[in-house]
Amino acid sequence: MRSLQLATSEDMETLLPLVTAFHAEQAFAGDEAHRRAALQPLLDGSPHGAIWLIGPRKAPVGYIAITFGWSIEYGGLDGIVDEIYIRPAVRGRGMGSEALFAVGKALKSGGVRALHLEVDRADEAAQKFYTRARFAPRDGYMFMSRVL
Repeated sequence: MRSLQLATSEDMETLLPLVTAFHAEQAFAGDEAHRRAALQPLLDGSPHGAIWLIGPRKAPVGYIAITFGWSIEYGGLDGIVDEIYIRPAVRGRGMGSEALFAVGKALKSGGVRALHLEVDRADEAAQKFYTRARFAPRDGYMFMSRVL
């Protein structure tokens, strides 16, 4: 990809408004302290995930956050696209797709065996976007969550 950088702790103040905008768009609960606490370990190099800035480091147009797990079914390390966001004014220009493909390629070379994501069943535009990026629904499966 033309411009995709691994985010570090120095990028917090640039990243936080993007995350806040995405969370507002999705109507996610949480305040700035909650978002900072969730982002900081990933920006500090946690083995549990990573965030990439999409676009110029000083003025990114979006971000992609990947978290890691282990799958016996897929044969090892797997990842979840936890969040991907592109500013509304620049959507539709291929930057999100480019980021998904570039991150996927990098993760594959690092030993990640599969990449998963969750999408709203009613969001047809998002489903089409992810289908173009070669994600496919798993017949008979539904992503479920339990807050602890």
